[in-house]
Amino acid sequence: MKVLIVSQYFYPENFKVNDIAFDFKKKGYDVTVLTGKPNYPSGKFSEGYSFFKKKYEEIDGVKVYRTPLFPRLNGSGKYLALNYLSFLFFSFFTIHFRLKGNYDVVFSHHPSPLTSALPAIWCAKKFNAPYINWVLDLWPDSVSANSNIKGGFIYNSLKKVVSYIYKNSDLILVSSKMFKTSILQNFDIKPSKLAYFPNWAEDVFINKNNLEDNNITLPEGFNVMFAGNLGESQDFESVLKAASLTKQYNINWILLGDGRKSDWIKQQIKEDNLERVHMLGRHALKTMPSFFKKADAMLVSLKDEPTFALTVPAKVQAYMASKKIILGMLNGEGKDLINESESGIAVNAGDFQSLANSVIKISNLPEEKIYQIEGNSFNYYLNNFSKDLLFDKLEAYLKNTTNG
Repeated sequence: MKVLIVSQYFYPENFKVNDIAFDFKKKGYDVTVLTGKPNYPSGKFSEGYSFFKKKYEEIDGVKVYRTPLFPRLNGSGKYLALNYLSFLFFSFFTIHFRLKGNYDVVFSHHPSPLTSALPAIWCAKKFNAPYINWVLDLWPDSVSANSNIKGGFIYNSLKKVVSYIYKNSDLILVSSKMFKTSILQNFDIKPSKLAYFPNWAEDVFINKNNLEDNNITLPEGFNVMFAGNLGESQDFESVLKAASLTKQYNINWILLGDGRKSDWIKQQIKEDNLERVHMLGRHALKTMPSFFKKADAMLVSLKDEPTFALTVPAKVQAYMASKKIILGMLNGEGKDLINESESGIAVNAGDFQSLANSVIKISNLPEEKIYQIEGNSFNYYLNNFSKDLLFDKLEAYLKNTTNG
């Protein structure tokens, strides 16, 4: 089977689409990827790449066509818009003048922007192939939740584009069960076109034979670790309020990552004397298991926005695969998943008082209870989110779509 994968992001950027491309190549599929020039998350082109350099390469047998685009730079709204639009613009020419041959199926991967599905639709039409669309972010609602766009012309225009994308998808895979409900309520889509396909944890969180400690040390005490993007969505206003409420306890809050909220967090730490909040910056994915191993519990948080209640952050699967207790401050499916799996404690989005109480409670648990919760977390991952299990499903989706 010849598979064409369309994604604005691809290796050396760290996204789940990498696993799909390389795994399918190992299984004997002929895999081609149409993507952009790597510049996430730094905002600058990765080493060896530029606007013009490396239009084509092969990575572990996967053929990769790279379309020019403008980098994200500092990630502000205008640069992100330019980044997204330039991928669309230059992809049009890549598809019609450089991408040759024929393909049995087109698959696309969309954390954000969902508009990057448009090149996948162009490919499906050009090669007369079915199109499978994996949606990890609900547009235009997520745009509204992270900006001042609450309605009006831009919001309605985005909704029309998303409607066009869904109608031109032969199969829509959703990373959250509640995405199904939202899509069916807001768009004229047949339920048979929707299927649940969640995230999984990267291999480094499962195969931990060669943990790289790199002299990693954390402060003495009970360490609650957040790993990932330090952005607007994660509600660090409430996280820092919870940290303030645990000042008198031997509890540390470790923030591992970087993002648009980093400078604000640093300023708040100074202003509120949050000496037990430690920012360790961004580190390579391969070092994450070593950091996770030294943490006592992992934190996931999202703002109190309706669209965020529909999603499960991908870090939850990484936490579970690492056998960690999870502390959550979020609504909806993510909260329910943590509590129902008994992998930790999740409270309502924005409820920093309950989060602080939960951290204190977990920090005082006996060792045998901690082992039990960690076991619950890992076993739930194996039974619901393991990569082998999910990739078997994905392979079946591809075969059924091409045969249908």
